[in-house]
Amino acid sequence: MKKFRKVLDGLTTSSPGGTMGSPSCGSAAGTPTAAPTPRDIDVQETLVSENFQLCKTVRHGFTYQPTALAFDPVQKILAIGSRSGGVRILGRPGVDCYCQHESGAAVLQLQFLINEGALVTACADDTLHLWNLRQRRPAVLHSLKFNRERITFCHLPFQSKWLYVGTERGNTHIVNIESFILSGYVIMWNKAIELSTKTHPGPVVHLSDSPKDEGKLLIGFEGGTIVQWDLRAKKADFRIYYDEAIHSVSWHHEGKQFMCSHSDGSLTLWNLRNTTKPFQVTFPHGKIQKDGRKESCKPILKVEYKTSRNSEPFVIFSGGLSYDKAGRRPALTIMHGKAITVLEMDYPIVEFMVLCDTPYINEIQEPYAVVVLLEKDLIVVDLTQSNFPVFENPYPMDIHESPVTCTAYFADCPPDIIPILYSIGAKHKKTGYSQKEWPIAGGTWTLGSHTYPEIIITGHADGSIKFWDASAFTLQMLYKLKTSKVFEKPKLGEGRGADLGEEDPFAVQMVSWCPHSRIFCVVGISAHIILYRFSKYDANTQTVSLEVRLQCEPEDIITPSENENNPCFSEPGSHSPQPHHQYPVSPGSRTPDGAKDSTPFLKVKDKTVRVPPGYQSDLVIQLLWVDGEPPQQITSLDINSAYGLLAFGNCNGLAVVDYIQKTVILCISTVDLYGATDPYQRLTRSPRRNRQSTSGLTELTDNQQSIDMERSKSPTSVKGPGRKLSLPTDLKTDLDHVNGHCTSPTSQPCSAGKPRIPMGPEGPRLTRRGPGRPPFRKAQSAACMEISLPVSHTEGHASRRAMLQQLHGVTMYSHDEHHSTASYCWNERESRENSFSRSRSSSVSSIDRDTKEAITTLQFGESYGRKSDALPTPCLWVGTSLGVVILIPLSIPMDHEERMEDPVTVGPSGAVQMLKGSVLRFAFLDCNGALIQSPYEIWRDQNAPEDPDRPRRRKLVHFSPSSSQDAFGEGHLTVVCSERQAKVFLMPSQSCLFVHNITESSFVLRADVVSLCNSVCLACFCANGHVMTLSLPSLRPLMDVNYLPLTDMRIARTFCFTNEGQALYLSSPTEIQRITYSQEMCDNLQEMLGELFTPIETPEAQNRGFLKGFFGGNAHTFDREELFGEAAAGKASRSLAQHIPGQGGVEGMKVAASGVVGDLARARIALDERGQRLGELEERTTLMMTSAETFSKHAHELMLKCKDKKWYQF
Repeated sequence: MKKFRKVLDGLTTSSPGGTMGSPSCGSAAGTPTAAPTPRDIDVQETLVSENFQLCKTVRHGFTYQPTALAFDPVQKILAIGSRSGGVRILGRPGVDCYCQHESGAAVLQLQFLINEGALVTACADDTLHLWNLRQRRPAVLHSLKFNRERITFCHLPFQSKWLYVGTERGNTHIVNIESFILSGYVIMWNKAIELSTKTHPGPVVHLSDSPKDEGKLLIGFEGGTIVQWDLRAKKADFRIYYDEAIHSVSWHHEGKQFMCSHSDGSLTLWNLRNTTKPFQVTFPHGKIQKDGRKESCKPILKVEYKTSRNSEPFVIFSGGLSYDKAGRRPALTIMHGKAITVLEMDYPIVEFMVLCDTPYINEIQEPYAVVVLLEKDLIVVDLTQSNFPVFENPYPMDIHESPVTCTAYFADCPPDIIPILYSIGAKHKKTGYSQKEWPIAGGTWTLGSHTYPEIIITGHADGSIKFWDASAFTLQMLYKLKTSKVFEKPKLGEGRGADLGEEDPFAVQMVSWCPHSRIFCVVGISAHIILYRFSKYDANTQTVSLEVRLQCEPEDIITPSENENNPCFSEPGSHSPQPHHQYPVSPGSRTPDGAKDSTPFLKVKDKTVRVPPGYQSDLVIQLLWVDGEPPQQITSLDINSAYGLLAFGNCNGLAVVDYIQKTVILCISTVDLYGATDPYQRLTRSPRRNRQSTSGLTELTDNQQSIDMERSKSPTSVKGPGRKLSLPTDLKTDLDHVNGHCTSPTSQPCSAGKPRIPMGPEGPRLTRRGPGRPPFRKAQSAACMEISLPVSHTEGHASRRAMLQQLHGVTMYSHDEHHSTASYCWNERESRENSFSRSRSSSVSSIDRDTKEAITTLQFGESYGRKSDALPTPCLWVGTSLGVVILIPLSIPMDHEERMEDPVTVGPSGAVQMLKGSVLRFAFLDCNGALIQSPYEIWRDQNAPEDPDRPRRRKLVHFSPSSSQDAFGEGHLTVVCSERQAKVFLMPSQSCLFVHNITESSFVLRADVVSLCNSVCLACFCANGHVMTLSLPSLRPLMDVNYLPLTDMRIARTFCFTNEGQALYLSSPTEIQRITYSQEMCDNLQEMLGELFTPIETPEAQNRGFLKGFFGGNAHTFDREELFGEAAAGKASRSLAQHIPGQGGVEGMKVAASGVVGDLARARIALDERGQRLGELEERTTLMMTSAETFSKHAHELMLKCKDKKWYQF
């Protein structure tokens, strides 16, 4: 039990480290506030540190920057290597495993130990690794680091424990897979070629053993030399010298021929009977020109020569297209007999592999599919059908179809939402796929017991939205929505799109979704909002468009009296609600010139269109241009289906829209939100500024006295002693990118878009410029925001903040621990800022610059707008970039008819609280510590047929703060989290109960109040990579793990928490990484993941027949141990390679790790296999004995029958 005192005679508690005075707590400011009668509240906080553990779970999407491919034909699992050192192993749907090399070196090649549950990886740092796949989370068993030579090619024969390794110097080394130690047997390049050869043959590009004789090794050198090396005699059988460079070699299964691909686009076929010249030379795509010469072709990077029992052989290769045909896409060519099929690909081909029925290279291969690894996709082609259709990919490989710009994660969704979305999305799936089952079907996977509905939503640069089913650690696309269909297609060279050069005007910036009411809201980069309703029926609809002017003019800064002409609220002393604005009212833009330019960026379709079932657009809200200046991008959004309201804000102000009546009820600048409770003393500009002057914060009480100077306060000139730079973390970046890297040395302040002129002695000057700069250049995908940030503790916070300032192109200030220290002087602040001035733009280099206070977070909910309120009412909680929390009461008609006709009214702003840093999140708890959900409307299909007996009415579900706490009376707790601090307030007294300084050296990027283990906690992700959880309501630290340093803005953009202890972020431009911070889920993770290895008996080799076995060589009598073992070959030089034992993991040690336990495990498996074979042998012996007895009996009967007969009687 956690017992705490809520209110103690006006005093408030604070964290041990929080010595600062906060005007949010009346006593801390020196004047006790009115408080209810003190009482004890017992809150049982069940969460403890043992409930938390952070670990990665699964990774979805396509492998970023793939480099290598491998396939196990018996286990039927596929491995993909990447440039960052990752290895992705795929099997049947649900079997998906990601491994990462600690070195991060690129994976050059992958080799499965076929049907052994192991994988060899060769990396760019010249290290070989042996991975154990007989555990759910693979681990490295051995590593071998080459010190003097670079690895270029590896080959592991089937059922062999000796790995051939080719190097850049042209040498071939041999590694024992079991011990991972080099053999003393080495094939030196100068021995492989003739002594008379004067040039180096080049790196080894191919190694393979002959299908006819395993004792013969074929070595291909890049320079065009091919050598067949006799491993027993240690000499070359033959050498081939060809003029063109070699890229790959492929054997015919009989071992009498092999095919090579070359750099000139040719294929050569060589016969072992005559190696002096190629048996056949073909240019598959090289046509003969008029002058008799062949077209020059691109290199054929790889060729595979596969035989089929019932048809002609398959020759499959990549590349080789003619140089003359410009703009031609990469292609895979399939030559089957005389037919040539060219399959054009959307992306360059990295690697391909032909899948065959048998793992034996000396048998007819019978190819049935081709796996093609592209730079940004993975496809599998069906070879068994003449038109070569593609298999439907069961993995989510198209997350990056358009760059991901935002993510949202919803756990424990309503159970009916996933089937409905799937049924709607299934109608729009592509057709023409192969009817056969997906061939990569290895491993085992079960649903598991700890599953619940989960949905991930991704927003993309082309304006599309994708809904994914993320239940049970899988990811399947449910439904795709295209927001661009709401607008007219921008014409090239016309309109504002041409002036701005905007390439992605529909890019999604943020989303808001209510799974219960199925209301979906999208914020776009062009300062637009689209509201969607879900329907199971198609309909003819016309989207309503609202235009909102939310723009502040520089005249507001110079002439403070203008704000008095159009107040948005009634007098602060009045408690009566202000009637709503029927039309959008822009603060400070009431000039005739501004009206001429009031146009949005995009044009909404104004005609009735037929929309299919699913999400159908209901309302579009667009911010207007003013005087040639673009609207600032939207930084916060919240929607409530029970209230029928939508609120959004940016760095100019706040707007509230009634989407039921399609009207704007509030449009106001941030400074006008405060009323009489403005915490800042906003001074007007004067020609001479006093740099030493400091202005304190006004008293934050419920006093409604009018302050005359309030109307002269500027929303852009915030002053206060010692405020650090801050910013709203939800703002969109605005910077030049080249290949995804930040190159812009400067950034513009987030203001009205006017250039700021430094003030001279004569005072401030403002100049109006022509058409403004582009508000958004090419849409910055969350996937491509890669920027290196320092991680040092001393300069990390300042440097990170400065870099984020550049990314956001915004100047913001926030409260910190110095805001109560009046002696903090300007000189000290300037010296501190100069410490990282090199990395900052000119727009944030001085505290004198004009700034905007942005709306960073919004939350509708039932709360108490005033201390004197007895019952909770609908309210809007507003958080700003200066750490200010404002509470706006709302008056909403509850009756169905009244709600459709009567206006929603907005009351004057109520409570104002203060935190350090930009406000990030709100949440509400009852006095028992349970989370209070926002009210919502039960979904109803507006396009469903009318039922006269049951009129269509709104059904609302409310969660009142007092509904579950009769024993404790009225009131609730409000949790507020900012970039630096978390606070818990008691409503309606507005007393601060708990304060916790989350971080001093960094700042919070994402924060959410989540449910876990039938309780709630506050989860935070900081810019320094720490993931933290705090108990509620006491804000006691429960977990603090240094998980992931912020190396690029992609993580900051896409990181999000959800219930049940889960979170996700975009780990690369093409992959989603899911993590858990729940101890229970970590404990059950093993059973929820798929098994990569399943015990399967290795298929027996085909009977070769007497003649083939007699004349086909002695491949089966070749003993590699006798040649490569230490007794025969000796030890390799210790300086050549270094053996590094791997960790292996606990499960790996039990099953396949090295050492005594591993040996015993392997011995046990071998004994089991031997016992099984002995059992089979015993059964066969019994059958043979029975057959022999039967034969003997019949022979004896025949003898008796013929015993007395003479020879002439037969």
